[in-house]
Amino acid sequence: MICWYGHACFKIDRVLVDPFVPNPLCNIGYEEVVKGVEVIAVTHGHSDHLGNTVEISKRYNIPVVSNHEISVYLGKQGVAAEGMNIGGTIEIKNSKLTMVKAEHSSDIDENTSGGVAAGYIINDRVYHAGDTGLFGDMKLIGEIYSPKVVLLPVGGRYTMGPEEAVKAVEYLNPKVFIPMHYNTFPLIEQDISGLVKKVEEMGVKVVVPKVGECLDL
Repeated sequence: MICWYGHACFKIDRVLVDPFVPNPLCNIGYEEVVKGVEVIAVTHGHSDHLGNTVEISKRYNIPVVSNHEISVYLGKQGVAAEGMNIGGTIEIKNSKLTMVKAEHSSDIDENTSGGVAAGYIINDRVYHAGDTGLFGDMKLIGEIYSPKVVLLPVGGRYTMGPEEAVKAVEYLNPKVFIPMHYNTFPLIEQDISGLVKKVEEMGVKVVVPKVGECLDL
């Protein structure tokens, strides 16, 4: 099951990724968002991704998986955090997460390093790319992990945009593509109709969920 809560926040099976909720696209309360969640995964340290991790983790006693630097930061906030790094895999609760490369920055603030940004392969089938530009090693991610569903940012400005996302889908060769990280703020507003058309012409199913919608993929 994959549920979208705006921006890059998804519930994937029992994993909640980048819990930036509420956000300009989503005013759904914590109770619904965390229903069934056993693990929080954070892709990088920016506030629209680290989001409300500390509050949600402590309120609902949910452990967090992140890179090493963010796990140290979270530990100092009293959060039960499990650190890992790119190339590593962790099995926690009933979920399996493999951390993969992303091309992006990650500092939490001007005085606190957030290490490097990352994406996750979740339960061997879903690739949440986090914030990233297009990079050639997406071909390797596709070859090694063969994700069936890929979640890619398409907003431009701070991440790849629609044109780069088409190439990323070509590299990854999934069954399903879900766009994310767009239309949350004016600077990342996008008309994705052209992107949808191009990807569907490649034989890949495109799913554009409504905020709060859960999909059985």
